[in-house]
Amino acid sequence: MRSLTILTLAIGLAAIAPAQAAEHENKETPLTYPETKTVDVVDEQFGEYISDPYRWLENDVREDAEVADWVKAQNAVTDAYLETLPGRDALAQSMEELFDYDDLGNPVEAGGKYFYERKSGGQNQAVLYVRDGAEGEERALIDPAGWSDDGATALAGWKPSGDGSLLAYAVQDGGSDWRTLKVLDVKTGEVRADTVEWAKFTDLVWMPQNFGFLYSRFPEPEEGEAFQSLNENHAVYLHLIGTDQEKDTKVYATPDQPELNHVADLTSDKEWVVITSSSGTDDRYEITLVKVDAPKLETRKLVSGFENDWRLIDGAGDTLYFVTNKDAPRLRVVKTDLSADQPEFTELVAESDAVVDGAMIVGNRLVVSYLVDAKSQLSVFDLDGEALGTLDLPGPGQVGSLSGSMKSDEGFFTFQSFNRPTTVFRYEPSSEPTVWAAPSLPFDPDTVEVSQRFYESKDGTKIPMFLVHMKGQDLSEGAPTMLYGYGGFNISVLPQYKPAWMAWIKAGGVFASANLRGGGEYGKEWHDGGRLQNKQNVFDDFIAAGEYLLTMGITSQNGLAIEGRSNGGLLVGAVMNQRPDLFTAGHAAVGVMDMLRFDRFTAGRYWVDDYGYPNKEQDFRTQLAYSPYHNIEDGIDYPALIVSTADTDDRVVPGHSFKYTARLQALDTGDKPHIIRIETRAGHGSGKPTDKVIEEYSDIYAFLAHATGLELDQ
Repeated sequence: MRSLTILTLAIGLAAIAPAQAAEHENKETPLTYPETKTVDVVDEQFGEYISDPYRWLENDVREDAEVADWVKAQNAVTDAYLETLPGRDALAQSMEELFDYDDLGNPVEAGGKYFYERKSGGQNQAVLYVRDGAEGEERALIDPAGWSDDGATALAGWKPSGDGSLLAYAVQDGGSDWRTLKVLDVKTGEVRADTVEWAKFTDLVWMPQNFGFLYSRFPEPEEGEAFQSLNENHAVYLHLIGTDQEKDTKVYATPDQPELNHVADLTSDKEWVVITSSSGTDDRYEITLVKVDAPKLETRKLVSGFENDWRLIDGAGDTLYFVTNKDAPRLRVVKTDLSADQPEFTELVAESDAVVDGAMIVGNRLVVSYLVDAKSQLSVFDLDGEALGTLDLPGPGQVGSLSGSMKSDEGFFTFQSFNRPTTVFRYEPSSEPTVWAAPSLPFDPDTVEVSQRFYESKDGTKIPMFLVHMKGQDLSEGAPTMLYGYGGFNISVLPQYKPAWMAWIKAGGVFASANLRGGGEYGKEWHDGGRLQNKQNVFDDFIAAGEYLLTMGITSQNGLAIEGRSNGGLLVGAVMNQRPDLFTAGHAAVGVMDMLRFDRFTAGRYWVDDYGYPNKEQDFRTQLAYSPYHNIEDGIDYPALIVSTADTDDRVVPGHSFKYTARLQALDTGDKPHIIRIETRAGHGSGKPTDKVIEEYSDIYAFLAHATGLELDQ
């Protein structure tokens, strides 16, 4: 069956649809949507006249009272509809139970102390703990619970100083990408007076002797523009402990190239600062070095040209180790000697069929994380590149958060899968990994079956897809199925545990995750195959996944829901337009919906590496062909759709979702509900408190369950 052509699939679907259509089809009373005003805005681009009647909805909801009123009216309709759905409370209760576990983070050792995050069931935000020694008694160091009344202020990054006496940390408020940086005395718990504002897209790097730390920031935005204006002129600064931010030293910037971002790292021996510069999202970097003990922190260019991916692993003295895709589309490991007049890169671990996903050095061992058909594998090498074998993992899943040091014989990594929350493993070169911390699970993972299938896309490309459902579940007549996808920015969608997904599965639904082109699962070729002029491949891959699920009888007729976030929200909007007959319902979360204006707001300009430039004709015509906002068709019955966004999303501004929903509601798109759920004091996703996540996804999955016929316990 896997070799069926798309033509055969289409014929098969046409043949079975009349007989099975009666199995489930909700008849909805059409909703009355708020009337949305239109404005006379028409742009001319390359001879095309583009109407944009909802341009006014791009305005910041916090600054424009008319947009705020529209949001209030839309939420009123959405809330009233959601109140009618059966099983919403049961879903919320299930999610509460499934969130009742310890969500763990990798420990970081500094000065004999171990720092780590843990979020236990019922907590809205993770708490930072510290132990004196690996087996010492833990104590809470930072608990964000008291930072805001609604739990929407989060700990968003931290780094202990080399001796573990101080901790720099980032505060995120309301889901925004902006960060406020502070410093804490680890022994006393006192928060020092140091405060840094307008940090964004930053790491924290302590300099030796704790005299200060490096961070990245943008200039302070104009009044009222913090959540809308383009992010430009990123720079690396040095903050000296005990001084005001106004005295911070600009270490590295490129005023002649304001579009570049710069993020600092430091080798474990604290000899070299390594600054990675990027112009977009395409993993093409320049590398600039700063010798820590050099006067005035002079910079030195190591890699120029923005041609390849370069990821620092670590360094010892003048030898630095990197993962790169230079001359290796599936990546390899190289090293360089900085003492040479013209440093060159020497191959340490050659490219293979598997894709390098990350690496760490622990003492005298190099541990490389590979992707093999979207599943992780850990291989070990010595520092001369000789292969020493692979490490045992609990099963098919995702390895993440590799953290090791050439100065230590101890490293850590995490592992998770669709049916297993994060477990933290400790690795020593002399032995197999051991469990450092594991959650007490709210369910038996062995009762959940995880399998992988491969199906053919429109052009014959084989696409992997994971299927997750309760073990022993009778699928002879199919089951309501949620299909998830992303397909972009070289991001690999790997097995991961999400309580909301598990609630759908435990209710009797099937969960499917397709590894679409545009991601990084098979290296640069896979990414290139789904971006720019190849973006349609992503939509074809997703549509083919839906056809496969129906033809194979995995999903029930009228039982296929789709979900995607951000670039995945764009995916949902695009395929809803292209194949409204195929899907029963959809959830488009924080999506990029207007492909002709995405580059005008906040971080949108970075995305041109994947989407292209709207002001270049070839890119414009490609974008216009699939832009969700511009391709909604009048007179076509659309699936049930819930759009979700948030007022403080300064990654994908909510105007994308506002405009898309307004047009979908204004045109004749059928009687099924097309609603939008707009969260307050929430952003693109990170930092969202647990209670808001449960409330949001019990609403959304009750909507999808009702549309697809998934029966929820009352």
